[in-house]
Amino acid sequence: MKEVRVRFAPSPTGALHIGGIRTALYNFLLARKHGGTMILRIEDTDQNRFVPGAEEYILQSLAWAGIKIDEGVGVGGPYAPYRQSERKPIYQQHVQKLLDAGHAYYAFDTEQELDAMRERLKARGGTSQQYDGSSRMSMKNSLTLSANEVAKRLADGSPFVVRLKVPASEEVHLTDLIRGHVVVNSSQVDDKVLMKSDGMPTYHLANVVDDYLMKISHVIRGEEWLPSAPLHVLLYRFFGWEKEMPQFAHLPLLLKPDGNGKLSKRDADKNGFPIFPLNWTDAESGQLSIGYRETGYLPEALINFLALLGWNPGTEQEIFSLQELIEAFSLERIGKAGAKFDIHKAQWFNQHYLRHKPDEELLNYLQSALQQQGISCDPNNAKKIVNVMRDRITFPNDLWEGGKFFFVAPTAFDEQVVAKKWNDDAVKVMNAFKDKISEVASLTAEAAKEILEAVTASLNIKTGQILQALRMSITGGASGPDLMMTLEILGSAESARRISYAVQTIKRS
Repeated sequence: MKEVRVRFAPSPTGALHIGGIRTALYNFLLARKHGGTMILRIEDTDQNRFVPGAEEYILQSLAWAGIKIDEGVGVGGPYAPYRQSERKPIYQQHVQKLLDAGHAYYAFDTEQELDAMRERLKARGGTSQQYDGSSRMSMKNSLTLSANEVAKRLADGSPFVVRLKVPASEEVHLTDLIRGHVVVNSSQVDDKVLMKSDGMPTYHLANVVDDYLMKISHVIRGEEWLPSAPLHVLLYRFFGWEKEMPQFAHLPLLLKPDGNGKLSKRDADKNGFPIFPLNWTDAESGQLSIGYRETGYLPEALINFLALLGWNPGTEQEIFSLQELIEAFSLERIGKAGAKFDIHKAQWFNQHYLRHKPDEELLNYLQSALQQQGISCDPNNAKKIVNVMRDRITFPNDLWEGGKFFFVAPTAFDEQVVAKKWNDDAVKVMNAFKDKISEVASLTAEAAKEILEAVTASLNIKTGQILQALRMSITGGASGPDLMMTLEILGSAESARRISYAVQTIKRS
């Protein structure tokens, strides 16, 4: 295999979609697998859709996800510049080569004339209303106008575009590493615009020229670009670059959770999960879209999740470190079918990675949340809280949201527990247990358990019958972390105070 050089080439037209992160990831994994180079190229030729801040957002998103760029925007390299808007003279030179060789032509048609052409073709009952071999000779272009007329229009500064002259009824062959052999008849390919009237190239010209000049070995991109691939193959042929043409791999779509159609921002909003890696504020509407980072997803969890959306390692393994992904990855194991976006699976991955974090990292998450709330906590108690909450968290903020009762005593109690479990027996145990633990200076989980069992035995009441009532009096809720450890963390005085408050309050309610 020749040197692997891949590129991720997003457009700065808004926030980077989570699907873009997956595309970047697959490029990155292939490059690392073969000791190759990962390039970031910004395709900003459509200046009308340029969004300020989008390029910086792309760079920040890739950095957060751990996708390291070796060459390109933000890094530099031997094929600079890596922003297409800065490569305009390069594209103009290559367009001229196609014009000189007869593979492209000038087109002077106005928007009104293009609309009229489509209406004519529609009226004839044709299935296609495109500018191609069947319609080009009825239009105003350098194929129908005299050389003098063309020269005059160019000299006068008349608006024009440059179109590719697609050959008539010719089979275009393409081998895709995911989809196999693809054959398309050129009659299905229209004469795409290569150079717009503002002198900027279209995607088709710019990406082919750049991929060749930057020695790209593999083009890994979404399947929405598969219909354009025959056009790109023709461009490689017309430039005489067929031997240097990269290998193509068109990735399957990310689908809605129900599998019906392509995943969109609207679907993500409807189902209550992020679509962007980081927070993004829409410049026009001012609407804030919460990102995966701000929601509490760990980058390693998101990367593991995304890697398996379309790629199958061929084993039952699901948890992969980045290095393991690199070692196992291959383009051949990417499927053709779209992948359902299951946010519950993403949460499962986040649970796994978060719960396996060292105590110090979880402690930092908790302390950060406590600082935001203006709460201080004894370091030893904070460590105990982290340990008792570890198996109950999906996101870092769950340490606070699920454990805030450690710091704020309940003032309301679960109504279902009150209705089902709060009875005379429960009150008897609460009062006796409260009195007994009040006599203990330093309450431990073991001591709390022994005292509770002794109290229930003395009252001839089964411990299991009052556990939920006891938990409710301590936390306000019906569920939570280990109850005896909770009592140890709160201490005897605070635990006794909460039980006393519950007994008095629930009696009055």
